[in-house]
Amino acid sequence: MIAGDWPLWEVFVRGKRGLNHVHAGSVRAADAEMALRNARDLYTRRNEGVSIWVVEAARITASSPEEKDPFFAPSGDKIYRHPTFYDIPDDVPHI
Repeated sequence: MIAGDWPLWEVFVRGKRGLNHVHAGSVRAADAEMALRNARDLYTRRNEGVSIWVVEAARITASSPEEKDPFFAPSGDKIYRHPTFYDIPDDVPHI
């Protein structure tokens, strides 16, 4: 397999101070292990991360920004999903 034929992998990095993985960019690699190594070398050169996820781009399914109104509209009438109805105890971290 020629390097130009390698699949595209999306890279998500969780920083030392972060709670969530954040999209960092993309790499091309022959397999998941190589994608992890390439992502580590490219996106955490200065010890920025504590965890890396790689996902083959062809396996990602996403909504379209053009369809945002009809796609997300059903949640607008479900007010019980809004956090204003819940009391959050003071001892619950990260909220």
